[in-house]
Parts: sequence; C-alpha cells; structure tokens
Amino acid sequence: MTAYSMYIVIALVVLFFASAIRILREYERGVIFLLGRFWKVKGPGFIIVIPVIQQMERVDLRTIVMDVPSQDVISRDNVSVNVNAVVYFRVIEPDKAIIQVEKFYEATSQLAQTTLRSVLGQHELDEMLSERERLNADIQNVLDQQTDAWGIKVSNVEIKHVDLNESMIRAIAKQAEAERNRRAKVIHAEGEMQASEKLFEAAQILAKQPQALQLRYLQTLTEIANERSNTIVFPLPMELIDSLLKKEK
Repeated sequence: MTAYSMYIVIALVVLFFASAIRILREYERGVIFLLGRFWKVKGPGFIIVIPVIQQMERVDLRTIVMDVPSQDVISRDNVSVNVNAVVYFRVIEPDKAIIQVEKFYEATSQLAQTTLRSVLGQHELDEMLSERERLNADIQNVLDQQTDAWGIKVSNVEIKHVDLNESMIRAIAKQAEAERNRRAKVIHAEGEMQASEKLFEAAQILAKQPQALQLRYLQTLTEIANERSNTIVFPLPMELIDSLLKKEK
C-alpha cells in the first residue's frame, strides 16, 4: 500500500469518527434509531452515533410558547367572537414525540385551535369574559389528555383576547345599562318598602302614646319656626284639643 493510499484511509477513518460524534446540550435529547428501529434515547453531553447504521433525531425539552391564531367561536348563546390564546407545553418523552406523531409542534398547534373552538363553544359570552381562569383550566386539561400519547405535557393555557364586533359591543352596552336601571329601581322599591314599614311602626307607637304625638307635633313646629317664612299655616290636631279640654274639666 502506498503512502498516498494510507493517507486516504486515515482521512476516511477520521471523517468516519468525526461524523459519529454528537454533542447534545443540557436541554436536548437524541432519539437513536438502529437500522430503522427505535433503540434508545441518549444525552445530554458527548455521544457516538454510528453513521449509516444509526440515525438520530434531536428533541428540545424546553418549554415551548405557542401562539394560537385567532379563532371564530360561536358561543352557546349564539354570539360570534374572535378568540386567540397562548399555549405553554414541553416534551417529556422524546421517543413518543418522534415516533407517535409527525411534527409534534404542528400537531399540537392544530389540536389547540380545534380544542379552543370546541371548549369555548360550550359556554356563554358572559362566561368567556368573566371566568377566563376556569376556561383556561378546561382547555389545558383537554389538551393535556390528548397530547399525553405524544409524550407532551401542556402546562398552561391563557386566553389573550375575546374580540366582539361593533354591533355586539353596542348591544352589550345597552344590556348593561338596562341592568343598571333595573337594579336602581329594585333598590329604590326596597327602600320605599322599608320606609313604609318603619312609618307604620311609628304610627302604631304614636297611636298608643298621645303624649308622644304631642311632642312630635311641637318638634315639627320648632323646625317650621326656623325657616324663613312670613306666614305659617299648620293644622291643630284634635288629639291636642281633646287633651286640653280634659284638663279644663
């Protein structure tokens, strides 16, 4: 063998070992296939992958923040809204994420969109606006159950915006105004009822105690006297006259 051939052999051997070397970061794992069949998960750090015989797929284990595009949702009370959200998930089983689903990121994105529409469609508009934490938890639970077979853990879902069209905003404003007017009338009616009950109780007490009625009458005269008026006309109660007549007798 000539020196030139030896150099070629040595170069090929060096290239072979160089191509076999892989370095995986702390947050990466390598899914190794041996002759097309799953073998094991390696990493992090320095690993050897035999060219041709073995193949490796890198998987990132960090939490992925995925925006869910705006979705048209019809609520249970037939209101059309546009809703978008953000999903936080991570791969916890790299072998399943590679073997069980093709392109797990895209699959999770599509699943998040359909789940967002189906879950929110079961609720009314008021619930979407006032109970976001409960809806976030419902969507997260559904996604987490369905992605478990893919080796993916959905840690959190946050609804960002619930957008209404202008006509619906005006309708909701009118509804809120009508509700405020209704509550004001109810409060006013309750106040009138309580006041009438108290006046009835006071009338019963005054009817049983004529002296109390006279004192209340004199107090009223004192209040009228303090007003700036040239002429004061007041009725003289018969109870007061009767009491004076009894004293004269």
